[in-house]
Amino acid sequence: MLRSRGLRLTAQRQLVLQAVLDLGHATPEQVHTAVREVAAGVNITTIYRTLELLERLGLVTHTHLSHGSPTYHAAGEHQHVHLVCRECGAIDEISPEMLRPLADQLDEQRGFQVDIGHVALFGVCGRCTQDGERT
Repeated sequence: MLRSRGLRLTAQRQLVLQAVLDLGHATPEQVHTAVREVAAGVNITTIYRTLELLERLGLVTHTHLSHGSPTYHAAGEHQHVHLVCRECGAIDEISPEMLRPLADQLDEQRGFQVDIGHVALFGVCGRCTQDGERT
């Protein structure tokens, strides 16, 4: 895909893409850590620029799962809604079909089209609820 758009597939671009694929959901900092294990000279600015390029090319996408950096994952994956635990930080996924009735209602009533691939719901996961005996 890069070559078809007149871009080179550099080692750094390949390492960044592979890190996103291997990590599943990863912040630029996590991608940087993974890439530096293979190529110590790659700086964080290169990671951010490469992630932006890969997103423009449709190879990765991002969502905001916290107040910090965006979290990237492969764009070829099925769309999913992120469930983020505020206690332990675990990230789980559910089918976007679970939100489809709400998305359809928002479209019908407000003309608002939800980008389900960027939805993140925050709460407490079952494990933390059980451990902390929350209700």
